[in-house]
Amino acid sequence: MRVKPLIAVVPLAAGLLVAASASPPAAAAAAPPKIPAGTAAGYVLFDRQAGKIIAFRNVHRKFRSASLSKILIAIDFLERTPKVTQADAGLLRVMLRSSDDSAATTFWNRGGKGKIVERMVRKLRLADTTPPPATKPGFWGYVTLSAHDLVLTYRYLLDTARPEVRDLILGHLRRATKCGTDGFDQSFGIPAAVPRPWAVKQGWSGFGTVPAVKCTTTATNRTSRTSTASTTSRTGTTSRTGTTSRTSAMSTMSAMSTMSAMSAMSATSGRAAWRALSGGQMAAQPSTITAVATTTGVPDLGRPVLHTSGLVGPKERYILVLLTAHPAGGRWNDSVKRTNRITAGIYKAAM
Repeated sequence: MRVKPLIAVVPLAAGLLVAASASPPAAAAAAPPKIPAGTAAGYVLFDRQAGKIIAFRNVHRKFRSASLSKILIAIDFLERTPKVTQADAGLLRVMLRSSDDSAATTFWNRGGKGKIVERMVRKLRLADTTPPPATKPGFWGYVTLSAHDLVLTYRYLLDTARPEVRDLILGHLRRATKCGTDGFDQSFGIPAAVPRPWAVKQGWSGFGTVPAVKCTTTATNRTSRTSTASTTSRTGTTSRTGTTSRTSAMSTMSAMSTMSAMSAMSATSGRAAWRALSGGQMAAQPSTITAVATTTGVPDLGRPVLHTSGLVGPKERYILVLLTAHPAGGRWNDSVKRTNRITAGIYKAAM
């Protein structure tokens, strides 16, 4: 499987056209959101209507996927399955709306585990997405991906996937529940910082298997969760790493080494990759990409991650993806506050 290398620097587009003097001055671009010390972030805000990138940072930095890999699992399953049974429809519903881990593990095992990722990389032409390490084949949460590849995934769903695949997956993401089936509150990031309408898929890992305070919701949503849970059997043992047995490696800080991605890819190929993402448009803000590797091959292992992604704005005009890794030992509430502030700052660039 061939995967495109990382982009070191996304340069400013050369030869920008200068507006005529009679044209009104362009509005000042919003300042990029401040990333707190000790927090790693990669994000993209893509304007579907204008066909260009509004804001970005560290677009090719790899993060472990946590539950974001469930989008790839769902696409792969639906495109290989001519007729979805009622039982599988229930599993898809609870996996996509409430981020159910047991449902994801069922599809992961059935689809060949890492083979799912390999098929999606080829079909969607993803640049940075890789299966979990060979030593941890059952860990769908250890899939590595980037903000760049998540935007491509949403664009595939919107523009290329069969209507029945697009409508089923995005229909569930538009109805994402406040609480995940593991008891964590998944209303951070986009749901907390961006006005409706939105369709979201969240991801979190490294905060333990049980939240300090269990998420509660309204009677209406509680009824919805009960009805979806009745269609599948939740074991309650699957962790956010994507395996039915929790490993001690999640609580051990791996030795990290930072490498420059400058030597991995030329500026010319970097521009080509961005043109492919943005429909021929270059972004207006340079960014240096730092790749973080660990001895296990899993990015940021030992640090909690919190990801928010989806379609936002009127008529779902924007694709917003934010991937974050927080300081080792960080608390859930502190990580959520940081993620919410960054999300709000990214969305402000569209206003």
